[in-house]
Amino acid sequence: MFELTVPWWELILRGVVVYAFLLLLLRLTGKRQVGQLAPFDLVLLLVLSNAVQNAMNGGDNSILAGVISATTLVVLNLGLGYATYKSKKLEAVIEGQPEVLIHNGQLYTRVMERAMLTNHELHAALRQNGCLSVDEVHSAILENNGAISVVAKRSIVT
Repeated sequence: MFELTVPWWELILRGVVVYAFLLLLLRLTGKRQVGQLAPFDLVLLLVLSNAVQNAMNGGDNSILAGVISATTLVVLNLGLGYATYKSKKLEAVIEGQPEVLIHNGQLYTRVMERAMLTNHELHAALRQNGCLSVDEVHSAILENNGAISVVAKRSIVT
């Protein structure tokens, strides 16, 4: 139950490798995937966690191996959070940067294509912010977390 069948350092190394791989994989899928979980996205995350479990524990199902693996992931997450807080360059690489979708009623379709954002998703965000069309929007920005921030033209004070 508490006896490791894999060396402790190997559990830590496996955790670091899997964490880095998943971070890169999820970062490459884009902002939309992280910020707006559809049912199939949730299923993907659950299946991913199961798929990498053995890669992390090396077949060691002891309590101690689980504690070491979990601690490794939490420490990595805290460390990465601190590093991105301290370094704006690293933050941009890890979290990305906001992207303008609409400016003064002009829609940037290339940004939408790159983010794999559908017209339906964009218009749903516009409606949530009281805009019925792109023409009513001063700016719409795809944030790092996948949310869309909208500023209506009528809310701009001149």
